[in-house]
Amino acid sequence: MIILTFNEQKHIGRCLENMRQISDRIYVIDAFSTDKTVSIAESYGAKVFQNAWVNHAHQFQWAVDNCNIDASWIMRMDADEYLEPGLVQEIKTKLPDMPEDVAGIYLKRKVLFKGKWIRYGGFYPHILMRLWRNGKGHIEQRWMDEHIVVTGGRTVHFKEHMVDYNLNSIHWWVNKHNNYAIKEMVELLNIKYQFFEADDLLMKSDNAVGQAKRKRFIKEKIYAALSPAIRASIYFLFRYIIRFGFLDGYRGFIFHFMQGYWYRLLVDVNFNEFERKLNGDTGKERMIALLKDDYNIVLQ
Repeated sequence: MIILTFNEQKHIGRCLENMRQISDRIYVIDAFSTDKTVSIAESYGAKVFQNAWVNHAHQFQWAVDNCNIDASWIMRMDADEYLEPGLVQEIKTKLPDMPEDVAGIYLKRKVLFKGKWIRYGGFYPHILMRLWRNGKGHIEQRWMDEHIVVTGGRTVHFKEHMVDYNLNSIHWWVNKHNNYAIKEMVELLNIKYQFFEADDLLMKSDNAVGQAKRKRFIKEKIYAALSPAIRASIYFLFRYIIRFGFLDGYRGFIFHFMQGYWYRLLVDVNFNEFERKLNGDTGKERMIALLKDDYNIVLQ
């Protein structure tokens, strides 16, 4: 069990209490939290390691490479996630007798926003590779939307749910997505200018679910090709009207508007600002230098 943390004192206890039902070997990879995250994690018996943050993919790979994890199965969780009782029971019942040719297990995730289950707008079911045999899973090294891809065996799907429920304020949520917008900008810039090699294990894999591949294809071949002036609006209307996001009610409207319009618009504002700073120089060296100097993004 690997959990990445930074200032997660609101969530880490809930997560670890939940995870202890299925595992006694839990590794918390902390990015030098300044709150009580580390002490809480240690009080639950987790093995805590600290490493400077770059992005989710880099931090997770660091855990795999440096923590000497010898468990037969590895699971990835975020600190603000937990398993519903049905999934706890499903894992405890099915995992010990899993056929040897199964390399990975896909789980279904629910997203709760301010206590509201976001069921529409394309947000449910969200199918993720989160449980795989040690040595069979590889994480894409991407700035955003990285996926675990398994090799050397087939995959199966569990029926029950994990839950993503963040308890922080909307102010925190806005700040988090403000940081995400820079990383998403990097991904979109690279789709357009191809100034570094993007890890694309997902699209090359025969084991990856169609949902993940479909979203990646739409993002890179359709969404990225649209004008930054209109694509956030198109995406929000598609999600809120065509995919019935309006059925999620008032809290659902806030979520779909903020995550499906405001955030996407913020990405494009940053994208346009970056292109203006380039002043016509789209060479690889210029783009990498600008990311480092103005955005503290260092490409590996």
